[in-house]
Amino acid sequence: MSARDSAPTSEVAEEPSTGAVRRRLDDTPLGRVVFWAGVALALFHIWANTVGLVRELTLTAIHWGGFALLCALMFPARRRDSRAWLVLDIILGLLALAAGVYAVFAFDPLYERGVSFIWSDWLFAILAIVLALEFARRSAGWFIPALALFGLAYVALLGPYMPGVFKFPGLTLETTLFRAYFEVSGMFGDIARISATYVFMFVLFGAFLLRSGAGDFVIDLARVVAGRFIGGPGLVAVMGSALMGTVSGSAVANTVSTGVVTIPLMIRAGFPRRFAAGVEAAASTGGQLMPPIMGAGAFVMANYTQIPYLTIAAVSVLPALLYFFSVAVWVRIEAKKRDLRPPEDEEVPRLGEVLRRGGLTFLLPIGVLVAMLVWGFTPTYAAGFGMLAVVAASWLGPRPMGLWAVLEALALGARNMVTTAMLLVAIGLVVMVVATTGLGNTISLMLADWAGGSLLVALVLVALASLVLGMGLPVTASYIVLATLSAPALVQLMNQNLVIELIASGTLPEAARAIFLLADPAAAARLTAPMPYEEAVALYALVPPEFANTLFEQALSPEVRLTTLLSAHMIIFWLSQDSNVTPPVCLAAFAAAAIARTPPMATGFTAWRIAKGLYIVPVLFAYTPFLSGDPATALEIALFTALAIYALAAAFEGFAEWPLLWPSRLVLAAAGVVLLWPLATAWHEAAAVAVVVVLALDRLAGRWWRPSQPSSTI
Repeated sequence: MSARDSAPTSEVAEEPSTGAVRRRLDDTPLGRVVFWAGVALALFHIWANTVGLVRELTLTAIHWGGFALLCALMFPARRRDSRAWLVLDIILGLLALAAGVYAVFAFDPLYERGVSFIWSDWLFAILAIVLALEFARRSAGWFIPALALFGLAYVALLGPYMPGVFKFPGLTLETTLFRAYFEVSGMFGDIARISATYVFMFVLFGAFLLRSGAGDFVIDLARVVAGRFIGGPGLVAVMGSALMGTVSGSAVANTVSTGVVTIPLMIRAGFPRRFAAGVEAAASTGGQLMPPIMGAGAFVMANYTQIPYLTIAAVSVLPALLYFFSVAVWVRIEAKKRDLRPPEDEEVPRLGEVLRRGGLTFLLPIGVLVAMLVWGFTPTYAAGFGMLAVVAASWLGPRPMGLWAVLEALALGARNMVTTAMLLVAIGLVVMVVATTGLGNTISLMLADWAGGSLLVALVLVALASLVLGMGLPVTASYIVLATLSAPALVQLMNQNLVIELIASGTLPEAARAIFLLADPAAAARLTAPMPYEEAVALYALVPPEFANTLFEQALSPEVRLTTLLSAHMIIFWLSQDSNVTPPVCLAAFAAAAIARTPPMATGFTAWRIAKGLYIVPVLFAYTPFLSGDPATALEIALFTALAIYALAAAFEGFAEWPLLWPSRLVLAAAGVVLLWPLATAWHEAAAVAVVVVLALDRLAGRWWRPSQPSSTI
């Protein structure tokens, strides 16, 4: 039975912020166990991440064991037609908890024995790995367990028989189990630590906000701002998902919590059901891109790059807004095509009333969180105080949170974390395999070789890999796999491009020129003067590959190299988001399809078409100073890109404010490409003028020659 068959599927009705799990389980003895186990697990994590002193292995092992128990109860092995299956699930959950606890107490004795396994080490190591794969299968599907199982087999058995560069001498079964179960690179390693600290604390913070009524405030505020525009209900979905994304960090949770309101609104306004569901799924995907609470992958990125999460969140604001603008463009064009005006009799809330009813409940906790991050507190500590701020702020609104509401928020956060926790621990096994075998370096070198030194080709290859992985992996898993395998190649190519530009301009630092003396002293003499770009490329090719990193260190400042590292990971992070909208596994689109009652696959393809900003914005990270430039430069890039997105969408749809003639579509498509391409500012300005002129002329043509078309309104 698949994970989707066993997982709760009715989270779209009645109480979206809490979900169907609570409605189905809480009024039963099993439901009460899930509720109180979730509360206890949440309280343990809050204590461990704020005032407690807990060893990393203790935290991660109990984290996995506790959530494995919840997973066993919430995601049954098969439909529980008999009590025997329930008993089996309970036993498996308790065994997982025991395996987590055993790792904590067996770690020190194992090293005292010289890392020599006894029978219980064998038993619990095998048990933990098997249960980790099984619970990941139940909650997230077959792909990750199959990938982890193949990886472990590759390390212990298949490595010596693999061809070419994939040949690996192999490890003994005991060493493989040790690295997977006990060592910091395994299932209780860095990925599990990120899950137990940053990710869960922010999931809890989001659960507190939802329980306090923040979801209602978000929808009402979006209706105030966008409700009276053409296509207003669709714009409400975009804005509501953007605001909800600031606290949810999950595309599926975003879809469920806002979609139950926005999708019916869009359908009543005249949008096709499939389009309405696609808009909600695409907009909700942006929830993992929107600070201050981004998806779990952002915390993994902070760990991989050692760049503070606050820095990552700060540079992500403008790109995230650009993505939501790209979704809004599709809504606007569809609404104009169908002349979907807002109903005159539709009641839109007043801004003052909305802010008075829920403004402080939503804005005060967010302000506390951001302020503590800016002041230098750790993200986990800031999230802990943010929860207190939510409770305090709720007493200033219409829904004050008492003790029972706090307990419900704790249990809700724990339930929302189950799938992510199981997934990240299983992914830890995959990361262990990659680190142990050196597969990451091998595939990264292969990617650089296939790209032939072209950053654009490398981006296309990574995008294709992301598209394929997105068909079988959730977002966080897709990012971790892609980052592990392709980030080094992207970083090297981006640094290479920067060095070639320095060579072409004749500004290569003197310390870096010395490296060229080792390769070709005669060629090195030409480095002091500008030269054609092609000649600079040929000169760079003389540097032996083993000296490339040394050249980067000498030619580029630490700040520049850090920016290329961030840009490479941001490219992969953005591309990996298409997992939410890429069939056949597109959970956000499936959730939206369930609400709209549309075919899941067709809805997935519609959402994928609308979410094209996921492929456009990463190009800016690669070729422009969008992440590293000053605010004025970043804003200029964003404005040109916004115009490019509108031009390309209009050219694709054949419609802007009016139906477009073919010559206009071709001009808009060409101008959109020019606006995105890394050319001189004069080219971008000329393309922007061309877009404005074409749209103005087409609008006039529409008024003169197509009088039957409706007149434009806001």
